[in-house]
Amino acid sequence: MIQTLLQEKYPVFTTKFDRSETSCRSVDDIIAHFKSCIDANPAVAYIGEFDHYAHTAALPGGVIGKGIKAARNLLFCFGKEMPTPYVLAVRPRSIGVGEVEDGFVVTFLEAPNPTANEAMESWTKALRDRVVDA
Repeated sequence: MIQTLLQEKYPVFTTKFDRSETSCRSVDDIIAHFKSCIDANPAVAYIGEFDHYAHTAALPGGVIGKGIKAARNLLFCFGKEMPTPYVLAVRPRSIGVGEVEDGFVVTFLEAPNPTANEAMESWTKALRDRVVDA
């Protein structure tokens, strides 16, 4: 995983991998993987999914970058603490899953909770552990 500043202000974790690096064949497979990780953690609440590709494609003048075949977000919340109402500004969490010509791109915004970051990073790295046997 690499961490970058998107638009010079958003700390984003990104992993890009080829189809040969995972047993997941589609965005649906990757979303199902993340959903099972969420369901297995009692501190995480599943919220829903958003098909960003379909939304953008349906808009008049919607623009989708060259080579993007699918784009979905999985929405959930790590909610063990709510110390102030200001923390609501950075919740819930989202993991983006994009399908591009040569593989997949998984992204998420850095959370203020290190435990949440560790979990999301671990879930994402596990996608590479699901390598197809040759």
